[in-house]
Amino acid sequence: MGIIIRQSIKGTIANYVGIAVGFVTTFFVLTNYLTTEEVGLTRVLVDAAVLFSTLAQLGTGSSTVRYYPYFKDDDKNHGLFFWTLIIPFVGFLAFLGIFFACKDLLIRAFEDNSALFVNYFYFVIPIAFFMLYTTVFEVNATILNRVAVPKFIREVVIRSCLLIGYLLFGFNVINLDGLVIVFCATYGIAALLNLLYLLKSGRVSFKPDFAHITKELQRNFLWYTLFMVISALVSSAMPTLSSFFISAQQGLAFAGIYAIANYISAVIEVPYRSLSAITQPHISLAVKENDIPKATRFCQKVALHQLLAGSMIFLIIWINIDLFFQILPNGDQYVMGKWAVFILSVSKLLNSSFGIGGSALGYTNFYYFSLIFTLILMAASITTNLILVPLLGINGGALATLISYFIYYVLLLWFVQKKVGTTPFSWGLLKVVALIALLYIVNEGCHWISSYCLRTSAILPQIAEAVVRTCLVCGIGAYLLYRWKISEEINQMMDKMIAKTRKQ
Repeated sequence: MGIIIRQSIKGTIANYVGIAVGFVTTFFVLTNYLTTEEVGLTRVLVDAAVLFSTLAQLGTGSSTVRYYPYFKDDDKNHGLFFWTLIIPFVGFLAFLGIFFACKDLLIRAFEDNSALFVNYFYFVIPIAFFMLYTTVFEVNATILNRVAVPKFIREVVIRSCLLIGYLLFGFNVINLDGLVIVFCATYGIAALLNLLYLLKSGRVSFKPDFAHITKELQRNFLWYTLFMVISALVSSAMPTLSSFFISAQQGLAFAGIYAIANYISAVIEVPYRSLSAITQPHISLAVKENDIPKATRFCQKVALHQLLAGSMIFLIIWINIDLFFQILPNGDQYVMGKWAVFILSVSKLLNSSFGIGGSALGYTNFYYFSLIFTLILMAASITTNLILVPLLGINGGALATLISYFIYYVLLLWFVQKKVGTTPFSWGLLKVVALIALLYIVNEGCHWISSYCLRTSAILPQIAEAVVRTCLVCGIGAYLLYRWKISEEINQMMDKMIAKTRKQ
């Protein structure tokens, strides 16, 4: 697990560099130069392309990780890379046909409240195609334990290119048509860079190895892929459902506000992206070897570290949320998304902490049961969005997401515990909850004292107070984390840092 932690840290560094770029882009450029409706357009375009590309994968993302141990032989992958190129292309053509068959229905759904999206409807196709192969190449890099560069491309290169596009738009160098074209070009560049990186590794080949694919392996792979297509049809729509409901029923302006709230809360999931990408191939191998205790240890470690990291990030966000909306350009328009930030943050914390427990099911012979749970998730999401969005607007969309995921994980993790024997739960999770609760109380006490002593509306004293309070809470948190020995790996890293400091 120590090696995995170190590898995931490299990917996390790339993620946080990307977050720095994304922070500037989203909160100082996007909100300054784009209207809420234009922000909503960029969000819905990306959400639609993500949905399209995810479905077009035909489950090859999960299939590649699951069946990689069956193809791996020293440095040979027996044509696995070839199949990861061909199958998604077939999927893209299939869903392209469905896209055109349903276009009139989709246009009617958005034309009243989100006419701007209808104007750029067809740009979803090229963006989705480039997203599709960016993901395909990333998955191939992951199984080769090459995570940092693909993460850098996704988190830094893509966001930097989009930042340039937004600035060009903001300074009237390009119009809205040009901005959408920049979106297409950006994801095209990302796909190309990932492909070149894979080829440079010298460990992939376009040549298929038909002799390696036995009838049994072919049958199992096809059945699993067919299942994943059906499952992806349901699960891939989940992250975008609320956005679509809000844009269709409330308009792109509200979708833009919801997008900013979603951007803020998305920071919580950043550590999970690297940690999960590194860990999942190892869980797949442990399940293949029927080493359930090993798979369980991986799941528990990921859940513990993600809940710890995510909860601390959540606490920092909430400590500074009011100040943030004061500083944000046009913050008076986006502040109505404050409680959406809170609800979405809890939802993302739940999803990123316990998602690894559910993913273990996909590598067992019980994988087909996960379809039932994704259907339950989809049904819960559609039902709650239909009820809550008209009543509560963007807060309703966020609450619908939280309720749906809560129902999903209660049922899914109970099933995984009973049938597979793995669980992400451990006593360490209770320590994390206790730590965060204590830090929240400390923050509220500090905030009450500072509010009593610091009676001014000037922004600089408020920023200074927020920085001091955040540092104090984080410092107490780091001390208690070490003293309570919540994470063996983190304690070891801190011991090394302390030893180096003493030597100096």
